[in-house]
Amino acid sequence: MIDLTLEMEQYDCPFIDTTVEHDVAFSAVHWEFDSNERALSTRMFVEGADRGALENGLSALTDHEQMREARLLSKQREIAHVRTTIHETDAMETIRRNDGYITGPFHIESGSELWHVGFDRESAADGTLSALDTENDFSVVERSDLSLADVNGFVRNVGAAMTLVEGCRDLSATERETLETAVSEGYFESPRDATLSDLADRFDVSKPAVSKTLRRGEGKLLGRAVDALDDIDDAN
Repeated sequence: MIDLTLEMEQYDCPFIDTTVEHDVAFSAVHWEFDSNERALSTRMFVEGADRGALENGLSALTDHEQMREARLLSKQREIAHVRTTIHETDAMETIRRNDGYITGPFHIESGSELWHVGFDRESAADGTLSALDTENDFSVVERSDLSLADVNGFVRNVGAAMTLVEGCRDLSATERETLETAVSEGYFESPRDATLSDLADRFDVSKPAVSKTLRRGEGKLLGRAVDALDDIDDAN
């Protein structure tokens, strides 16, 4: 199996057009293609920079000429859950015609979208990329040749991966920024390239304060990591 991660800029996609004009992002949680209607139905999370951006983005999406249906399922502050049906885009048609299939969720922001697409044969993947190049701007972010064992291992351990993702979501903005800075500055290296004093100066706080933030963030991530290890053991 050839697995491709593509950064796409389609010219006939209502989601991309909406993110160009409005400060919103879309993340697909479910998708289904109707070959008879040549239409893609999705359930999307829509996140706006604020409530106004969300409202404007939803309105623009609903009015887009490529949109067949857009139904609001729920909304809370700057996040909405919508069900949509759009006409088949050129890129969709090209991928389907070459026996390609979606292998993971896609995310759309700032005028481009990240696609995960699979092919059973390398020749089909190469032919699709060549065909896409005529009508779309895209770049191949990642390409991998997955064995059956790789795919099976991924499917069996999705739960563990989601546990780790939830751990990242548990972090506060301060915890995340502190951990990211500690890693990038070499605090966790041996020997260390940065000290607690360096991190404290970076964030203009005391050493006990930055140490507490690090421990709190590490505790959240390590707790989830241990849970993920249990999930892996159960799956295997």
